[in-house]
Amino acid sequence: MSGPLGKRRREVSLVALLPNLMTLAAVCAGLSAIRFALDDRFGEAIAALVLAAVLDGMDGSVARLLKSDSALGAELDSLADFVNFGVVPPLVIYLWVLHDLRGAGWLVVLVFAICTVLRLARFNVSIKSGTPSMPGFHTGVPAPAGAMLCLLPLFAAQAGTGAPPASPLAIAVYLVFVALLMISRLPTYSLKGVKVPQGRAFFLLSGLGAVLVALFTYPWATMAALSLAYLASLLPAFVSHRRRYGRPLTPP
Repeated sequence: MSGPLGKRRREVSLVALLPNLMTLAAVCAGLSAIRFALDDRFGEAIAALVLAAVLDGMDGSVARLLKSDSALGAELDSLADFVNFGVVPPLVIYLWVLHDLRGAGWLVVLVFAICTVLRLARFNVSIKSGTPSMPGFHTGVPAPAGAMLCLLPLFAAQAGTGAPPASPLAIAVYLVFVALLMISRLPTYSLKGVKVPQGRAFFLLSGLGAVLVALFTYPWATMAALSLAYLASLLPAFVSHRRRYGRPLTPP
């Protein structure tokens, strides 16, 4: 069928829409985490957030595989990242323990959300403007990692007795610290820049397999350990960046 200007309408296959559907499913999973948290089902809330993160990590790869990258998909992905990594995690923590701080606890949620959207906006601007980045590094903590660090107190509680590992005030200060890490200029490691010699690939796969086994066996303790390991990597990343480049990091 031709349009008013005689041009044939572009048709899109259902398969090409799969990446966008995965992004929408990730949003649904993230919002479902809020529902679980409202019912004090924090284990299910974390599981829903993990599902959202998995779908978020896969939609871009599927889009490239199907050659269905689009401007709409990019915008959807960015908005989904804000919801799943900037809004839901601190809101879950608020419903868990920060509500005891009343207005101060809600302020922490707002600070975390604002820092996340600023982090994502800075990343999007750098991509569109073609700003060069330094291989192997991000500027600041990426939003997905920030969401994982945000949930660290809840991971620790689920792995232990279920009680918060610190006071609500201490957890609030920690969340603000994580939020500031996201908008900081601190260099952090990028997994995309990690290269492993071919002869050591087997050992890497064995290690990753062990982590997967631990995730299925002791999920909360493993997630807490991974979060702490990421925090521990911040100083080595800073030192490594200084040795390699010897100058401030350009975004992102």
